[in-house]
Amino acid sequence: MFGGLSKFMKALPDAKEKIKDKEKIKKSYSFWRLKMFSGMYFGYLFYYFTRKNISFIKPALAIEWNFSMQDLALLGISIDICYGVGKFLSGMLSDRCNIRAFMALGLFLSSIVNIIFPFLPALSKTLGISLALIASIFWGINGIFQSMGFPPVAKGLVYWFAPKERARKWTLWSTSHVLGAFLIGVIAAFLLGHQINILGLNAWRLTFVIPGLIGIIYSFIILTSLTDKPQTVGLPPIEEYSNDTLPVKKETGMSYGFAIKKYLFTNPMFWSLSLAYIFIYYVRFATLDWGTMFLVDHCSFTQADAASVLKWMPLIGAVGGILSGYLVDKIFKGKCTPVVLISLLISALSCWQFYIHASGVHQAHGIFLTTVFAALIGFSIDGPQNLVGGVQISRIVPQEAVSAATGLAGLFGYLGSILSNLGVAWLTENFGWKSVFSSCILASIIAALLVMLTYKSETNKFQN
Repeated sequence: MFGGLSKFMKALPDAKEKIKDKEKIKKSYSFWRLKMFSGMYFGYLFYYFTRKNISFIKPALAIEWNFSMQDLALLGISIDICYGVGKFLSGMLSDRCNIRAFMALGLFLSSIVNIIFPFLPALSKTLGISLALIASIFWGINGIFQSMGFPPVAKGLVYWFAPKERARKWTLWSTSHVLGAFLIGVIAAFLLGHQINILGLNAWRLTFVIPGLIGIIYSFIILTSLTDKPQTVGLPPIEEYSNDTLPVKKETGMSYGFAIKKYLFTNPMFWSLSLAYIFIYYVRFATLDWGTMFLVDHCSFTQADAASVLKWMPLIGAVGGILSGYLVDKIFKGKCTPVVLISLLISALSCWQFYIHASGVHQAHGIFLTTVFAALIGFSIDGPQNLVGGVQISRIVPQEAVSAATGLAGLFGYLGSILSNLGVAWLTENFGWKSVFSSCILASIIAALLVMLTYKSETNKFQN
């Protein structure tokens, strides 16, 4: 069994016959780049179907499963921890596996967990285990399988797109999670709003089962539509095709373990970026995940008004992410640091203005300005999130170690997510909401200082 799985997952060999005709190479590259990008885009979108669906049925779990707020919080913590740790481990595995098998397997297994999840009460009763505990275990397992989504994408982006265009392609691909979260929200709203019942499954159970079935179907599409590296289909490496230079190239004969040690564990630039990623994620989740609570409890917004304000944060954030990628590639010639610093400055100012205008909502234009600055937070934080933990990290390691590098950086990001949940709760209880937004400003400044440490190294890499 394990032998068969190993064979299924291992990196695909180079094609025996290489395409030599330049026109055929150009057409084949265009075909495969579009196919790889779209396959990875929708693949990750459907990963979000089987991860973010739980956000919409927490009230149902509280009622039908008698879950307390602590029980619901445990679900979130379990997936964050397992996803964060799993992202690094999956990254190391993904570097040595083929893109399509790794991504497809993770989506398939996550989909299976989703289909089983609504039936956990029966399993809990059979095993004599607390329902809250077994639900947290299963959702944590889902986090492990979810961690298999991003590393193969990172690998695909660096193997199929040249360094000079990587920022644009990376930030464009990153909109997949925004669209995925939006579409699963639409599906959940339809099922719950119309109280759909199919084969005895009520609406909230279908919010798990339907995304699970969609995920299983798309996992097979991934297997039939994606490939591995360009050489797998007879094409030359991306740096040769695009006449571009890789920022870092692994030395001949260097082992994978030594590459990880040299380019990750003993690389000051990697640690500066990874530590910065903690604070970037802190700002993102402290504002996005806790924004509704702030607006409703502190500012007396209605839930409808709060939702109306905050829906723009991820949507405009996607626009900011795409723009940041364009600026890096076209204006700053591959250097991410200037764009990240400008974005974090805007983030700090926007967090403060959001707090001021939300708190003074009864003033003229209060809701409008609150919405503007909520959108600006999303606009300014999406770029650093994708550039620091994705593009910049991918440019300080060789292609062969990019999944592990971005995976480990992702672990640091989810430490920031956990810190935001713990930190916001503690700050509001002891110092009030003003301290939360002050901490977001401080986090933006710390992240900027850490990224600034990489400016000289990055400039040296792209001075030509």
